[in-house]
Amino acid sequence: MKIVFVITRTDTIGGAHVHVRDMASALRAEGHQAEVVSGGAEGPFTVVLKDADVPSHVVANMVRPINPIRDVLALIQLHRLLKRLAPDVISLHSGKAGWLGRLAGRLLGIPVVFTAHGWTFAEGVSETGRKFYRLAERVAAPLATRIITVSRQDRDVALAAGVGTRAQIVAVHNGMADLPASCRASPEREPVRLIMVARYEAQKDHRTLIQALASIADRPWSLELVGGGPGEPALRSLIERHGLSDRVAVHGLRGDVAERLAESQAFVLISNWEGLPRSILEAMRAGLPVVASDVGGVREAVVEGETGYLVPRGDGEGLAERLAALLEDPARRKAMGQAGRDRYHECFRFERMYRETLGVYRSMLEATDRPSHGEP
Repeated sequence: MKIVFVITRTDTIGGAHVHVRDMASALRAEGHQAEVVSGGAEGPFTVVLKDADVPSHVVANMVRPINPIRDVLALIQLHRLLKRLAPDVISLHSGKAGWLGRLAGRLLGIPVVFTAHGWTFAEGVSETGRKFYRLAERVAAPLATRIITVSRQDRDVALAAGVGTRAQIVAVHNGMADLPASCRASPEREPVRLIMVARYEAQKDHRTLIQALASIADRPWSLELVGGGPGEPALRSLIERHGLSDRVAVHGLRGDVAERLAESQAFVLISNWEGLPRSILEAMRAGLPVVASDVGGVREAVVEGETGYLVPRGDGEGLAERLAALLEDPARRKAMGQAGRDRYHECFRFERMYRETLGVYRSMLEATDRPSHGEP
């Protein structure tokens, strides 16, 4: 089978990028053909794909902002490239790639699956943005053979919004490959190092986290932020205004996230909206307790009071209380971290996600009369 993955950006590495890299690598390891198409100029993601020995291509005009002229040019370029690559299945990830890829797939008669890594019309997005993106997804949904959501919550949100049909949408939880025991954390250690791995963009709510930590500055803690993105200067200014510069380390993209998690005692992800964040699964894999915003499908991973805590969106006071509770109780951190590790192992291994996703690809081919490149 030959699968071509299409994703909009190369200038950052988020959960969708990790998903694409891991799926493409696993497919190739099993003897399938897998290649990746991304937009804009070559960037950090291009390097990641090269290191993983995954063939990649760039469509220069496929960029994130809406630009009618460049979008038309990108559709033409993508159509030509996909026609030449001739995949059995086109697997689309992220908004712009999802739209253009569905159009190109329909024009070429190639089965298309769109994976929604969290809807842009979810709660937490501005009302104007929600209306626009909801309409856009309603229009685009019929162009996809299948739609994968990374949580059951996102499947329910899509159906309630009139995006796709029950037969078309399938939920496949994200999964992560396991790592050696050397990448496991010791949550009971003190002083407590907190860590949040998330891009510095509007989706993530670093502001509420910093304000919450400022209110418990009398406790012993430090925070490591890993991400990169356009919001970094404003974030640094916020940290400085709260007098926390000596306790909060701000990093860009890093290739040693697993090691950073292993050196931490608790993981935090404060967001405005999510699908099913891979960073939370990474933290659970490392054996860390998780404190996260109760948005999207987060509660399908984090069990309240067992593997960590869920906090309502924007609730800085509640966040401070939950963080203080963890800071004060090493035994609780250890127990929650172990429960999270067990839950990861039972529900969120990469092998399960891979097999379920491959099953979606195969079901799409079985429903068409197109000749395929065959099974390995």
